[in-house]
Amino acid sequence: MASLLVTVFGGSGFIGRQVVRELARQGCRVRVAVRDPEDALPLKPAGDVGQITPVQANIRHDASVRAAVKGADAVINLVGILYESGMQTFDMVHEQGARRVAEAAKAEGITRFVQMSALGAAPDSTAAYARSKAAGEVAVRSLIPEAVVVRPSIVFGPQDSFFNRFASIMRFTPLLPLIGGGQQKFQPVYVGDAADAIVRAVMNPACAGRTYELGGPTVYTFEELMTLTMNETGRHVGLVSVPFELAKVKAFFAELLPVPPLTRDQVELLKYDNVCSGDLPGLKDLGIEATAAEVVLPSYLDIYRKGGRFSPMQPV
Repeated sequence: MASLLVTVFGGSGFIGRQVVRELARQGCRVRVAVRDPEDALPLKPAGDVGQITPVQANIRHDASVRAAVKGADAVINLVGILYESGMQTFDMVHEQGARRVAEAAKAEGITRFVQMSALGAAPDSTAAYARSKAAGEVAVRSLIPEAVVVRPSIVFGPQDSFFNRFASIMRFTPLLPLIGGGQQKFQPVYVGDAADAIVRAVMNPACAGRTYELGGPTVYTFEELMTLTMNETGRHVGLVSVPFELAKVKAFFAELLPVPPLTRDQVELLKYDNVCSGDLPGLKDLGIEATAAEVVLPSYLDIYRKGGRFSPMQPV
């Protein structure tokens, strides 16, 4: 396994950085395929000289994708977006982009392939994000039946964009909205566990063709997650229930911002629980003991007690 050359699309992102480091730790050579290779330069010290190589690739462009997978033994596609902007649409990134990567891998004869999807991915979802994630799974599997699909819930850890963002918001507002009442269920998974799962899935041939749901050991409501954030930061605000339709009106105007804090499609996503179904294998089946949020959150949310600020994760 140590001789494997693995191409990781989106390897400079929040989850990608952990995946690249774990692959390097296991002795793999890693080709980090990103739109801007400079974003991946901080990863190079994580491996031996020449072990981690950043390369330019845009999953909207065939030639760059083909070049990124040429000669590789395995491919991991982690590229995803939370909101649409310009050419970066859900369809373009999650479906067409995933298909383009799978087509290039198939042309190289690569069958070790991991596609990162998301819990809640479904062709009949009312949320475009979830529909596009499901379409990406289908596109990849139609070309590489052996591909492994991983579906994480909210992923947390230092520099995450969930707990950090809400902890930052709590510094400036006395009230926080609970969209739809805040009773939606989530099963946050630690980024280290998610990365381990992805690496094990690509390394172990027994995982071929399977779909894994990645969730942590505890199911929380959104309201409970906000309470947990307040307890860890020492900043307590009022929680106010906001109906879905009113939240969509607010999201319409938020979408006018360069980086919208909320979109109408995200409001639609909040109508669904985001937990493992129990019908598919998960972390335990990969030999991974799920890490509780309460164990990790103090290590990076404590900074907000001291007036710290949210440091956004690097783009993929």
